[in-house]
Amino acid sequence: MNWKRQLTGDYSKSGRRLILLDYDGTLVDFHDNPEEASPDSKLLSLLTTLLQDQKNEVVIISGRNHETLGKWFHSPNMALIAEHGAWLKEVGGDWRTMKNIKNDWKEKLRPILELFAAKIPGSFVEEKFFSLVWHYRASHLASDSVKPGELKDALSDAIDRFGLEIMEGNKVMEIKNVGIDKGRAALKWISRKSWGFILSVGDDRTDEDVFDVLPDSAYSIKVGDGPSYAKHRLASVADVRALLNELAGQGEFVL
Repeated sequence: MNWKRQLTGDYSKSGRRLILLDYDGTLVDFHDNPEEASPDSKLLSLLTTLLQDQKNEVVIISGRNHETLGKWFHSPNMALIAEHGAWLKEVGGDWRTMKNIKNDWKEKLRPILELFAAKIPGSFVEEKFFSLVWHYRASHLASDSVKPGELKDALSDAIDRFGLEIMEGNKVMEIKNVGIDKGRAALKWISRKSWGFILSVGDDRTDEDVFDVLPDSAYSIKVGDGPSYAKHRLASVADVRALLNELAGQGEFVL
């Protein structure tokens, strides 16, 4: 059976459903300026429809900071995971941190990232509560003398000293505490109930941590190319939205 037809069939007959969704590159396309990637009205309407079904629990799992996610998705029925698992917001609850995480290391490492950003036009440093991020989507690294690998080398001693790790995504490099990842956060939902249906969709390296902890019965979908733990693939954000619209009863997913 076509996996897409099987997925929609399993969804329709299941009683408890868990839907784990990455944001950037999965629900919305990438933008040079991350602030321009706010959810559009069609996406908000789609998610609202999914949430209105009492069988569904929908969790947005993002690297975004928790203030931004809370501003964009303020429905009390929406669960949110921010900063790759550093912040959690359960249905009807308030934001809380995953564990006692230190962020005093940022003062030491921020000048290094800012130096690299100054050398590469179009790149910039984003500061989150528990991490620092170097964005270079709008830059032209091929013509520059400074490369991402050089930043990793410059940070290597501090990474070891402070117990940090470098996580590379789609034209971003993020420095965060070891042990904080989307998979660990997702497990809090996965292990909570006996789910009849689990769907996880994501597009980059950070989402692999979620795919890796899913039970065998779950549906995992990688958006785009590249190696992945996911069982299935979709080509684009438009395909992801088409699938979710089908599940929400608002359209027909092309099989």
